[in-house]
Amino acid sequence: MNLPNNTLVLVADGRKMLFLRNHGNTIKMNLRIEAHYEQDNPANRDQASAAQGRSVASVGNRRSAMEETDFHQIEEDHFAADAADLLRARALDGDFETLVVVAPPRTLGELRKHYHKEVAKRIVDEIDKDLTGHPINEIEAALTAMLLNK
Repeated sequence: MNLPNNTLVLVADGRKMLFLRNHGNTIKMNLRIEAHYEQDNPANRDQASAAQGRSVASVGNRRSAMEETDFHQIEEDHFAADAADLLRARALDGDFETLVVVAPPRTLGELRKHYHKEVAKRIVDEIDKDLTGHPINEIEAALTAMLLNK
């Protein structure tokens, strides 16, 4: 698959998102950053206020540990929902006709829950890989390699 000129590329994880635009053609990619967002999301241990709770069964003498709330993951999921909302606004404004989304599997799954129908119909590919920490030239190379194999 090739990446047409003017395709929007979202590279995201639970903390960072890059909106890139392909200014190249279907043969040679030329991605440029349009927007960059990052959230401060401390580790769960720094967000939780107490140790996990315990419950006691009302019948018998059994105790059980309650599952600890993962505040870090909750914030990552909210960040993915925010990314989907930004895509919705851009799609409704007619900002892009084709979209490629690159994100780790968990983030990609969370994004899919929140895609607006106008966003979903413009997606030409989704790639389950974390490329947020890479420079643009490495993102281009990775996308080229992945898209050629499809």
